[in-house]
Amino acid sequence: MQYRRFGRTDWQVSEIGYGMWGLAGWTGSDIEEVERSLDLAVELGCNFFDTAWGYAEGKSEQILGELIKRNSGKKLYAATKIPPKNRTWPSRAEFSLDEVFPADYIVEYTEKSLKNLGVESIDLMQFHVWEDHWANRDEWKETIQKLSKEGKVQAWGISVNRWEPDNSLETIKTGLIDAVQVIYNIFDQNPTDNLFPLCRKHDVGVIARVPFDEGTLTGTLTKETTFPANDWRSTYFVPENLHSSVEHADGLKPLIPEGMTMPEMALRFILANDDVATTIPGMRKLPHVRANIAASDGQGLSEELLEELYKHRWDRTPTEWSQ
Repeated sequence: MQYRRFGRTDWQVSEIGYGMWGLAGWTGSDIEEVERSLDLAVELGCNFFDTAWGYAEGKSEQILGELIKRNSGKKLYAATKIPPKNRTWPSRAEFSLDEVFPADYIVEYTEKSLKNLGVESIDLMQFHVWEDHWANRDEWKETIQKLSKEGKVQAWGISVNRWEPDNSLETIKTGLIDAVQVIYNIFDQNPTDNLFPLCRKHDVGVIARVPFDEGTLTGTLTKETTFPANDWRSTYFVPENLHSSVEHADGLKPLIPEGMTMPEMALRFILANDDVATTIPGMRKLPHVRANIAASDGQGLSEELLEELYKHRWDRTPTEWSQ
């Protein structure tokens, strides 16, 4: 496992982190296998774990808390998120800060996460949605500074809405944000335009989420793929999205180097960008852990292949189904 500096926190985090959304809202999750997968990830050097209260109403946080307890001799970085008070993901431009993150609510959910994680201080607390027009509101600024002063949170971050990387720039300029979580992968290269350069300037840690484009970049989806009604992907991969996603993934298949899988190529593409501190694939099964962590070996993709992959940038804008 290779490690990278996480912005001005100076943490050394594993460049392959662990996304824990897969514990809720997805079918096929087995808690015993999840726990074995988490333990294996730690054994293989993973030390950054991203969860949220919104992942099964604190259950994912509790699972991470147990992992931290089982590994008390190791430093594992716990990143979690405050859910929007109106329970709307993603947020929308017309929402006010008072509807989504009032001051007392920020405190309330920080306390909930501390309890679920079983820790005295949260390494990274993130706002699970964000609107940049909230940047200059004093309420959230005063609240997070108070919680930091009390030692309850070490660093603060925002999770940027899907396909809206620039909906964060003014907030970063406040100097109060230590980390940004954003979708960045072979298709979603928009963060390189404005967000990554600004994060570099302000020494903000970047978490690249959705490395496999919700499954498209595994290369396993087809135009006939379906998901159970209780799986959130059933409403995301509507025909309009599914068919286009499969076609874009098929366009990458001739570029995959011999002996490499599409998921490995997708992870190595992200790791080729030095602005990324860590990427957080979801890993519910032991083979996923082994395969994903194996991509962190310091061996990059060739410049020729990267140049070809840059051409597969796919600029998208939020829609009713993009969630």
